[in-house]
Amino acid sequence: MNQKAFLAVLCSATIAGASGVFIKNVSMPATSIAFVRTALPTLLLGSFLLISGTRLFRGNYKLMLGGSLFNVMRIYLYFIAYIYTSISKAVIIQFSWPIFVTIFSIIFLKEVVSRRNLFLLLLSFTGLIIVFGKQEFTFDNKDLVGMMAALGVAVTYAVTVVIFKKGTEEFSSPEIIFYQNLIGMLVFFPFIMFTDPPPLLRDIGIISIYAVLMGIIGFMFFFYGLKHLKASTASMLAYIEIVSAFLFGFFLLNETITWNMLLGGGIIIMTTALLRR
Repeated sequence: MNQKAFLAVLCSATIAGASGVFIKNVSMPATSIAFVRTALPTLLLGSFLLISGTRLFRGNYKLMLGGSLFNVMRIYLYFIAYIYTSISKAVIIQFSWPIFVTIFSIIFLKEVVSRRNLFLLLLSFTGLIIVFGKQEFTFDNKDLVGMMAALGVAVTYAVTVVIFKKGTEEFSSPEIIFYQNLIGMLVFFPFIMFTDPPPLLRDIGIISIYAVLMGIIGFMFFFYGLKHLKASTASMLAYIEIVSAFLFGFFLLNETITWNMLLGGGIIIMTTALLRR
């Protein structure tokens, strides 16, 4: 295994685990957070690529823009998840995305799945149900809204991983991150213009640091690792994000870790690992 790529994915996952700490320390709406988070990587990396003489729209850029469109949905749901539910619940549910990769393979690629893997899929969904626990199914239940958003993140992320893995064959990491955020910057721009009250400079500063740390540095590490490792290997290493998110939430935000989160999360991680074997 490429040791540098291995360490790069571990660093990316550790940085990603700190996301909830940044998001929960600002009072901006999800759309405004999403604009800052996507605009900074787009503008900084777009400028870097132009200065270095790289043509921005080349090759199969339409595939990358398609991935960027899915990323708009993913990133909005991502912030909704962290705003409305705990870091631990959000990260556990988001990491059910390999389940949906398998389901999409069955439906759209007509892949044959063994009885063993079908059983593991059912077991994974059991883990999700345990994490959700007893919930009142109303829109007033913010915890439920956050967890459903996290489930949406899992579905959309399953699609973007496949698209951007394909992109590593043709594009550099800065190019992929530029494409990843481009449409998000355009979609979320009108929202921040009409946010009432306007975002505080303190909040913009915190999210700007987060945007550079996660949106550029974190993904530079991840796409470097993804280029030199198998997608399944990189994805398994990314599970370190769950551990780091638990630790950040527990020590910095005093979040409670319940038995159903540990049990359901353990089932999801175990079945996902077995699905990839």
